Amino acid sequence: MYKFETKNKKPLYVQLYEQIKEDIINNYQLEEKLPSIRKVMTTYNISKNTVEAAYSQLVIEGYIESFPKKGYLVISNEFQNFKTKDLDTKPYKEEEIRYDFFPAKLHKDTFPLKLWKRIYSKALDETIELGMYSDKQGEYSLRVELAKYLNHSRAVNCSAEQIIMTNGFADSLSILAMLFNNKIKNFSIEKPGYHVARKVFLNHNYNIDDIPINKEGIDIEKLQNGFSSLLYVTPSHQYPTGVTMPIANRMKLLTWAENTNSYIIEDDYDTELSYFNKPIPSLQGLDLKERVIYFGTFSKALSPALRVGYLVLPKQLIEKYKQEFIYHACRVCLITQKTLELFMKEGFWEKHLRRVRTINKKKHNLMKNQLEEKLGSTIKIEAQGGGLAILINPKVELNWQKLEKLAQKEKIKLHYTKERTNNNWQALMMGFGSFKEEEIEKAVSAFSKIWFESIN
Repeated sequence: MYKFETKNKKPLYVQLYEQIKEDIINNYQLEEKLPSIRKVMTTYNISKNTVEAAYSQLVIEGYIESFPKKGYLVISNEFQNFKTKDLDTKPYKEEEIRYDFFPAKLHKDTFPLKLWKRIYSKALDETIELGMYSDKQGEYSLRVELAKYLNHSRAVNCSAEQIIMTNGFADSLSILAMLFNNKIKNFSIEKPGYHVARKVFLNHNYNIDDIPINKEGIDIEKLQNGFSSLLYVTPSHQYPTGVTMPIANRMKLLTWAENTNSYIIEDDYDTELSYFNKPIPSLQGLDLKERVIYFGTFSKALSPALRVGYLVLPKQLIEKYKQEFIYHACRVCLITQKTLELFMKEGFWEKHLRRVRTINKKKHNLMKNQLEEKLGSTIKIEAQGGGLAILINPKVELNWQKLEKLAQKEKIKLHYTKERTNNNWQALMMGFGSFKEEEIEKAVSAFSKIWFESIN
């Protein structure tokens, strides 16, 4: 006899199916007949639909089969255990941190949540095509708005047809790595430089040539003596040193690209968060021979969680992309694209940028003042004036290992350039973007205590 519990959350047909299956495995012989649907209905006073659903599941799993004039017969009584182990339902416990100086994080209040929700609702109307695949390069109307913005803010010469919307930094570089993979095998990058860029091209089996940085940016003489025909560079705000490449060197770089039939990948890093100087126009805007590939993201100024980036390809590469990436689908959510389009079209993007610059300029100045006040002559500021972090180094002998141990003990999260670059150049990245203004003094005070304890 089968038992049914009315208070059980499982539907009746599931309870019946499970009990019959167990009965088949333990008691039935092959080709033995099951009770008819009608008999089970009358025996247990349950509906025909309930019994049919249970029998149907047993048929699907291969335990029984229906035969004309014979009814349901057992065709397999081998044990099949589809049960999973009990999952660990313990709540995830995050590491307890008092102060996190992460160098690339915005405070959650920086995001215009109410405005974004309103525009999101406006974008999600009956005109949006959710039943079809979106444009492979990204929504054309969004690319039109982005082209307008890049042209007047960064002097980028492009049209919407040259833009590809991407899922962020790594996605952009992966597309480029695949685009050149059959033609170019050697890739140059600044040293120190962003480790993710290096890793992406290593993953695509490129040979890497690290070109040193000097006070004017990448060492062009070393580049000219190198073997690469593809270069990744951050000319407007070098990562991580903050060096800006002067116009003379920019022109030399473009001449190198033209003479060697090479391409330059320009990462316009942190230019939207420049606090004291007007950002220098893009390298791409100076390029008359279409040797520069420009790219950026919305991560620093809007939100890294949205995963929105973009590539601006020279016209000849756009044609190559269209031919070789027929399979490619845009990896940015359609509704996110439509929301961002309206956000830009209605003027909210530039207003937001001004607001973000104002907020983070104050935080930048607070962080700098607190570092100078509390650490005094023991530090050298390596990079400042842009982005979401100030880089510092000790001017005294410092025990770095002791500093890290004390930081862990005091629940202070520190971040070092060694972790995020491709060489051993060391500096502390004192991120301020994730703090509220009133938290910065307390955070630096806590840091200063372990800093002085770590001085030899």
